[in-house]
Order: sequence, then C-alpha cells, then structure tokens
Amino acid sequence: MNVKDLFLKYVCIHSTSDEQGQTNPTSARQWEMAKAVAQDMQAIGLENVTVTDNCYVYGWLSAAHGYEAAPALGWIAHMDTAPDFSGEQVHPQIHENYDGNDIALGNGRTLSVRDFPHLPTLAGKTLITTDGSTLLGADDKAGIAEILTAAAELIASGRPHGKLCFGFTPDEEVGMGADGFDISAFGADFAYTVDGGVVSDMEYENFNAACASVWFNGFNVHPGSAKNTMINAALLAMEFNAMLPAGDVPACTEGYQGFFHLTDMSGNVEKAELRYIIRDHDACLFEARKQQMHHITALMNQKYGDGRVELILKEQYRNMSECIRPAFHLIENAHKAIAAQGLTPTSSPIRGGTDGARLSFEGLPCPNLGTGGYAAHGPYEHITVEDMQIMVRVIVKLTEQYAEMK
Repeated sequence: MNVKDLFLKYVCIHSTSDEQGQTNPTSARQWEMAKAVAQDMQAIGLENVTVTDNCYVYGWLSAAHGYEAAPALGWIAHMDTAPDFSGEQVHPQIHENYDGNDIALGNGRTLSVRDFPHLPTLAGKTLITTDGSTLLGADDKAGIAEILTAAAELIASGRPHGKLCFGFTPDEEVGMGADGFDISAFGADFAYTVDGGVVSDMEYENFNAACASVWFNGFNVHPGSAKNTMINAALLAMEFNAMLPAGDVPACTEGYQGFFHLTDMSGNVEKAELRYIIRDHDACLFEARKQQMHHITALMNQKYGDGRVELILKEQYRNMSECIRPAFHLIENAHKAIAAQGLTPTSSPIRGGTDGARLSFEGLPCPNLGTGGYAAHGPYEHITVEDMQIMVRVIVKLTEQYAEMK
C-alpha cells in the first residue's frame, strides 16, 4: 500500500461535514469515505472491521505472537473535511522536485513564499497542492492514509506489535468527532490521533473551548417617530462586540494566548445574532472569558431592559494536558520515534482541538501527531509525499516501542 496513492484516492472523495446538519453524521456524503476506508482496512488484513450506524469505522490487528501482554495501542484520524471551504471535486496538483518558489495554483490564487515562508524548506520534495478552487483534505485524510499504510507495512513485514486498534471518525471539523466514539469497543489502553501539522511536532496541550450565540431583541418603529422608542438590534450587537477586548482576536494572538472569535453575524432592526468561539489554554482565563460575556449581557439588559440580550454558551472541549501528564510515556515515546527519523522533536500548544482532547477526558489518553500538512481548511492547503512517508515510519516505530512494554 502506497501512502501517496491512498491519500490521492481519499482527497477526491467529498466528505465535508455540515455545521447545521441535524443527522449523524451531519452530512450523508461522509458515508462514502467511511465505506472506502473500511474496504481498505479489510484489504490489508485488519480484523473486525465495522462501520457503525453513526458512521464510525473501527478495526483491530491482534497482537503478534509473544506480544499479547503489550499495551493495546490506538490510532485515530477523522474522515470529514472542514466546511470553511469547498471540499467537492478536489483536483490535487502534484509538483515533482518542487523548487521552493511561488506556485500559481489556478483560480487567481498563488501559493507564495511571502505568505508561507516555510515553502523553501520543502524544496526537492514532491509537493501536493490544490488547483485553487477547493481545500485539499490533508486535514485529515493524510492521517488516515499514513495510519493504514503503516498498518499494511507492519502486517507485511512481520514486525513486533501488541494489539492495535484503529478508529476513524466523522464530524471532527464541526466539534462532534468524539460524540459517538465508543472507547470500550475501540479497545485501546492509549492512543494517538494523527491530525496535526509538521511531522516533527507532538501536541498534547490544546485550547479550552466554548461557543456562544448572542441574540439581540430590538423594538422596531417607524424611524420618523423613533426618538426614545426604537431599539435597534443590529446596533445592540455592535455595542456588545465593542465591549470585548479588541486585541483578543485570532489575528492578534499566538501560542498560549486565548481569544474571542466572531464567526458569524446577521440581523436587522428587529432581531440580530452574533456567534463566537471562545478559546484559552489556561482554565482560569477560559472561565474569565465566559464570565466576561455573561457580564456584558447583564450590563446591556440593565441598560435596555430584561431580555434584550440573550446569551447561550456551550462548552466544546477542554485542555487535554492534565489527562496526558499521568501517561507522559506517550510524549516521550513519540519524541524518540520522531528523533529516530533524524528530526528534532518539538511540542507545541494546539491552537484548536482534536478528537483526542475529548477522548482523553473520557479515559483514553490521546495526544496528537503531525501529518505533514500545512494551511488547512482552505485553497492553499499543501503537503509533501516525503513528510507523509516520515509519519508512516514514526507510526511503525512507535508501534514497535509499545510492543516492548510488555
């Protein structure tokens, strides 16, 4: 099984999840991806391959003889692509022996060194890009291709391994990937998601996350006789946003810094809505951000009357670091496996979340490995074949390391 060919096959399957979807999965098109993945799992010889009623795909590889006492190690990736940009009719472009310079993708878009200064470091590799009209889908179809290629290599080579558990999820990009994940049926003691970026980076800290919907209820009268009567819901929304710290937005923050991110806005004089995501690595600062929104809501209702502003806050996931630290061998072993490929391992905070964050809090410690992908969720997404091959070797090496922990 070839990681490049498998990846190119998967990215051509439209499997974008739907933020507004009310079904499981949120989009019917994810079933095609699930069926393709399950077929490939069966083809390489994985056992008990199952596609569940809610579109999760599971499979096992029994421990090699003599390694039955080793920990059961899980491998997880997600099958959907982000609804931020079109994932339909993806036409991947292959650039052999990439020269490290700007690439005209098509559709008026250029993958430029100015915007992506890491591009010269990819020179000499086989670079895969979009044609400028869609995202690529390396997030996270590269992860699936890498995991299954590694599994095929383990089976073909007869390398030592304990029990291996494979799980591929729908709807990760809309924050629901772990909702229907059956940890007990999955059967792993520890797991890794393969859903990050740079292959040398290991992630085990992520944002605490919540989403907020804020509704504004106006009072609409004829503007000619509106003095001291009209309450404009659209202006209430503007006032609410103005009371949030202007510098606490994604464009002004990095590293461990949190933010309020206005993702959607709509409305008129009568009714308006703002939607936010709220993020912070620090649990106390995260709580303070949520309280700040409650405080602004209370102030505005005091000013304009009860019920003018309605806030609905929903917690999405928590920082998994507190669950990973008691099983820190997951990080140490990953660093060893990465170093064995001649790379310098690093650990960076995730400015987002993964299925692993939720799963870690539900009892399955699950840090995140890179896929080699860059610029996810848009038309500038790209990845190299060589980095995907490195991650295949990292997965194989980690599997061997855990086989010795018997």
